[in-house]
Amino acid sequence: MPLTSGTNPTDLFIIGGGINGCGVARDAVGRGLSVVLAEQGDLAQATSSASTKLFHGGLRYLEYFEFRLVREALEERETLLVAMPHISWPMRFVLPYSPDMRFEGDTPTGRLLSRVMPWMKGRRPAWLIRLGLFLYDTLGGRKILPGARTLDLKRDPAGAALQPKFRHAYEYSDCWVEDSRLVSLNARDAVQRGAVVLTRTRVTSATRMGDLWEVVTEGPNGTHTHTARALVNAGGPWVEDVIRNVVRINTAEGVRLVRGSHIVTRKLYDHDRCYFFQGTDGRIIFAIPYEQDFTLIGTTDQDHQGAPGEVACTDGERDYLLDFASRYFAKSVTAEDVVWTYSGVRPLYNDGAKSATAATRDYVLSLDTNGAPLLNVFGGKITTYRRLAESALAKLAPFFPQASGRWTARVPLPGGDFPHDGVARLTDDLKARFPFLSDYWAGRLVRAYGSEAATLLGDAQAAADLGRDFGATMTETEVRWLMRREFARRAADVVWRRTKLGLRLTADQIAALDVYMIAAAQDGALSPTAE
Repeated sequence: MPLTSGTNPTDLFIIGGGINGCGVARDAVGRGLSVVLAEQGDLAQATSSASTKLFHGGLRYLEYFEFRLVREALEERETLLVAMPHISWPMRFVLPYSPDMRFEGDTPTGRLLSRVMPWMKGRRPAWLIRLGLFLYDTLGGRKILPGARTLDLKRDPAGAALQPKFRHAYEYSDCWVEDSRLVSLNARDAVQRGAVVLTRTRVTSATRMGDLWEVVTEGPNGTHTHTARALVNAGGPWVEDVIRNVVRINTAEGVRLVRGSHIVTRKLYDHDRCYFFQGTDGRIIFAIPYEQDFTLIGTTDQDHQGAPGEVACTDGERDYLLDFASRYFAKSVTAEDVVWTYSGVRPLYNDGAKSATAATRDYVLSLDTNGAPLLNVFGGKITTYRRLAESALAKLAPFFPQASGRWTARVPLPGGDFPHDGVARLTDDLKARFPFLSDYWAGRLVRAYGSEAATLLGDAQAAADLGRDFGATMTETEVRWLMRREFARRAADVVWRRTKLGLRLTADQIAALDVYMIAAAQDGALSPTAE
């Protein structure tokens, strides 16, 4: 017989431990609602760990006249930057200009210019880019991030890595974010406020029973039955599968699965700015400094026909990105430069767009009130996850009149309670307190844990006090912190999501870490409270 979670129903049961599910959980529990979240794998195991890792307005979305989406995302950049300065920081983007740059075939802006300026033959004129950057600077009420400017690539260091034909560029601001850590920290904060987060726990059925939901889960501790007043389907790429096969409701709504693939190469240039490259096919890619010694290049936009969990960067996508980047860099980028690839499936709302690139990136919240409420979450950008959560709670507000109002704007995530420009000082303080730390090690810890880095290190006087060394500055103390506080269970959770040390560790080192974590979990290293 299945076990029961308790006699009192929870207010919200959330399916999905990506950024949307964890964002809704944190917001809801902070309003006084009881929350249970179930994730079938690790937190951020799918789409939320496979992004381009940017808080950005989406400059190219202006071509699709997605002004509301762009404005909301631009407004959010600085709101989020203030709340999580350890895992998000400003970056400057260099956009080299060439007369050969073109619109993707069927954008609204492209169609308009083809009618009024047919002699342009689909090319992006420089004045239009300047207009777009002006809108980008002004739509979001920018206060922290510097505005756009024009660069002479013959004089600016950003030109050194590029082909000589690129003489001019535009530079503008957006922000980096550690996407996987964003998810785990939202989940941890939700648990600290009273939510229950169940990882590696699959929802097998959800059935309306009068004015409640009966939800059955299967996880490490067996089968459980939960009751809830409302159900939130934040299944990401599985959102449609949840509707049809878990909730078992017929619907005309669905997702368009769009695969975005990235490659990570050896470090291709020496400065700390990103590149925004425009192609002759109308698409764009980024080249971004990554983990100090690497460059991240992406992304592709391909309709994904397989199962959501079966996704990988194809050789064709890798070669497309290599060729695209090589049209800009002075030295060609080859397959030998690639050290890692990753791919994720974006669950975009199926709006009938002709191409994957044109499909809307906006989110759609669909509320089914034919009995106990069901809220289905389609689409969304990592930049607008907090606003999506607010919108979700607004949709559900009539069912929970006791819930308090919006509260998450600029409220720090764990470790983020220091000034947005305070990372250097925090790193210096950490090195002074723990002089055995190298510059790299101290910087990595602050960028991962912020003001909690010193708490993690405790009373350590030397590296040996941190327990077993797993390589690349990963110690037993840090592993156990991640297991107790951030729901890590296996090595992949640590080296590819909570950190990116998989780029520096050998396969044997990762395997040894996995053996250790399995044994540690059996010996009681886990805490259900994610303290």
